[in-house]
Amino acid sequence: MRDILSDLERWHAEAAPTVLATVVETWGSAPRPPGGKMAVTADGRIAGSVSGGCVEGAVVEAGRKTLASGKPQLLHYGVSDDTAWSVGLACGGSLDVFVERLDPGFFGAVDAALRNAEAVAVATVIGGLEADLGRKVAVFESGHVEGHIDEAALAEARAALAARASRRTRAGEHEIFVDVLLPPPRLVVVGGVHIAVALVTLAKAVGFWTIVVDPREAFGNPKRFPHADEILNDWPDAALERIRPDTSTAIAVLTHDPKLDDPALLRALPGRAFYVGALGSKRTQEKRRSRLAAAGLSETALGRLHAPIGLPLGGRSPEEIALAIMAQIVEKRNAAAKA
Repeated sequence: MRDILSDLERWHAEAAPTVLATVVETWGSAPRPPGGKMAVTADGRIAGSVSGGCVEGAVVEAGRKTLASGKPQLLHYGVSDDTAWSVGLACGGSLDVFVERLDPGFFGAVDAALRNAEAVAVATVIGGLEADLGRKVAVFESGHVEGHIDEAALAEARAALAARASRRTRAGEHEIFVDVLLPPPRLVVVGGVHIAVALVTLAKAVGFWTIVVDPREAFGNPKRFPHADEILNDWPDAALERIRPDTSTAIAVLTHDPKLDDPALLRALPGRAFYVGALGSKRTQEKRRSRLAAAGLSETALGRLHAPIGLPLGGRSPEEIALAIMAQIVEKRNAAAKA
């Protein structure tokens, strides 16, 4: 959902009739996981993907029918279908896609939650009584509930939200898909240096909420970082206290200046961030570790530091170094998700 939010907001503001297609289950080599989404407007604009290109054309045609009739559809595409070759899944794999008209009320509430870094689970009836197809209930992390299916669906939505995992299941008389939508992961970049400019751009491209921290306004400003979501001209330890990094937060410390780097690391390493990395040569890292240990940082906390920062890609330009850092962050995030 996050990757198409800006398009949905724009289309909603234009009052453009829109259908939303959601992958609700996959088998075999289907390229998009449950929860993958594609939106299509009545005038043919498309955002997102349900299969990386394999079945998009067929889903667009189904979306046009749903826009015209108002009736949701549960679609199946796979190698066992007569349509397998025509929709592009002849190489193997299958998927179910639920197509419905976008509900502006639910979209507005979910959009607001995600913008405020709040997780939400939306349960939608995808099978069972035809009259109930498309009915929804949303459970927000705050405890707020919108809509209603039945108590069984509400319980399933709460369980999925607690587990942080989408699921297709039965709830009473209904077959439902519970779509768990999480706020974007955050990347905190300490130091508005040249590498940081490229790193923020890459992070935005892969869906991170980006925060640049630098007390020097000449280095941390919107003109220098047009893609940053937030710029904090605070000392790093104060900024991290305000940000409160959690398990979906990565921190990259890039200034090479102990006056800025050390306070950031002393605050970040004992915390909950899934990734903390610091720029510098091996010699710089040795001196840094000695200073941090002398300041009271434990060996366990020091062991969390990725330094030298980034995967060993051999890059030398700011853009190549930024790529190595972002690749390592994505690697660690995906590994944590599988754990």
